[in-house]
Amino acid sequence: MLTGDGRKVAPAREKVDTVVVGAGVVGLAIARALAHRDHEVVVLESAAQIGSGISSRNSEVIHAGIYYPRNTLKARLCVDGKHALYAYCADYGIPHERCGKLIVAVSEDEKEFLDGMQDRARNNGVDDLRVLTRAEVSAMEPEIECAAALLSPSTGIVDGHALMLSLTGDIENAAGSVIPATAVTGIQPVDGGLIVFTDESLDMELAANLVVIAAGLGSWKMAAHTEGFPGKLIPPKYYCKGSYFVLQGARPFSRLIYPVPEKHGLGIHATLDLNGSVRFGPDTEWVENEDYQVDASRAEVFYRAIRRYYPGVGDDRLSPGYAGIRPKTSGPAGGGQDFQILGPRAHGIPGLVALFGIESPGLTSCLSIAAYTTELLGA
Repeated sequence: MLTGDGRKVAPAREKVDTVVVGAGVVGLAIARALAHRDHEVVVLESAAQIGSGISSRNSEVIHAGIYYPRNTLKARLCVDGKHALYAYCADYGIPHERCGKLIVAVSEDEKEFLDGMQDRARNNGVDDLRVLTRAEVSAMEPEIECAAALLSPSTGIVDGHALMLSLTGDIENAAGSVIPATAVTGIQPVDGGLIVFTDESLDMELAANLVVIAAGLGSWKMAAHTEGFPGKLIPPKYYCKGSYFVLQGARPFSRLIYPVPEKHGLGIHATLDLNGSVRFGPDTEWVENEDYQVDASRAEVFYRAIRRYYPGVGDDRLSPGYAGIRPKTSGPAGGGQDFQILGPRAHGIPGLVALFGIESPGLTSCLSIAAYTTELLGA
C-alpha cells in the first residue's frame, strides 16, 4: 500500500489459526471439519461468491463408489463420503434423493463390463449392485433400450448449492469466516507457521498455523506460489471440459441412466435434478484454457450417444445447458487418475495440505476428504 506521499507501507498482518484457500464444496467441508475441532478458520475465495467454480458445474450426483480401483483414495473416500453425505443431508435438511442408477450395456459385447464393474464395486465395499436383464430394465424404465444393466440403489442426487450454504453456515456458527472476492497471491512458510498473502488492493496478510489449498483449478498456481513447495510434486495440469444439454419436455426416467464408462469419464449420461428435469452430460473435450461456453453444434454428438440407450429422444429436444472443467492430472493419452492430497510428510512444509485433481467423485467425497485432510494436518 502507498501513502499519500508515495511511500510504501507494509500491509496489515492478522493472526489466525487456519486458512483454507477455496470456497468450493471441498474447501468448505474441510473448513467445517476444522472449525468443529475448535480451529479458528478463515476461508478465502477469489470469486465473488462461494462454489462458483467446479462445485457449481457438475452433475450433483451422490456416487456409490463403483468405478474406482481398489485401495485408491477415490474408492475409499467416495464410499465413506457417500454414507457421510446422506447422513449430513438427513440431519441438516439438505434436499436430496436416493433415486438409484442404471448402468446400461447396450450390446452383448458390453455385458462383460458390467461383471467387472460389479466385482470392482464389491472390492470397494459396495455390495448392493444387482444385474438386471433386458426385461427387468424395460419394466423399470420402459424408454431404455439395452441388453442388460447394473442397478445401483445407493446412487442419488443432491442440491449442491444448498449443501454449500449449509456448510458455510456451519463454519460461521463455529466462529469461522468465509470471505469471497479475496485472491491469495502467495504462501510463505515461517518459523511457527505460514504467511498467506492476498491481493495488494486488500491490504492484508494472514499469519496462520495451518493452511489448506483447496482451490480447484487454482491449486496448481497456489502451490507454485508457495515458497519451498517442491515443484516435482506439483502434478501436470489438464483442462477436460464437459458440456451438458438439457432435455425439453416430460421426464422419461425415474433413475439416473449411465452407459458403460469411457477412458476419461463416465460417458454421456442422463442425470435428474430435484426439480424434475433431465440433463445429459458431460462429454469429454480437451481444451487449453477455462472456457464455459456450450457449443450448440455438439448436440449431434449427444444425440448419437444418447440414442444408443434412449432411442426415443426426438430431434430438437436438447438445448445447451452449462459446462464445467475437470481438473485432470493426466491428459488424453493417460489413464485414470486418483485424488492427490499432499500433506507435510509428502512436501516437507509443516501445517500445509494441498489438493490436486479433485474431480468426480469430489462432491460425494467432500466430507471424507475433509476428515482425511484433518488427519494429514494432525488436527
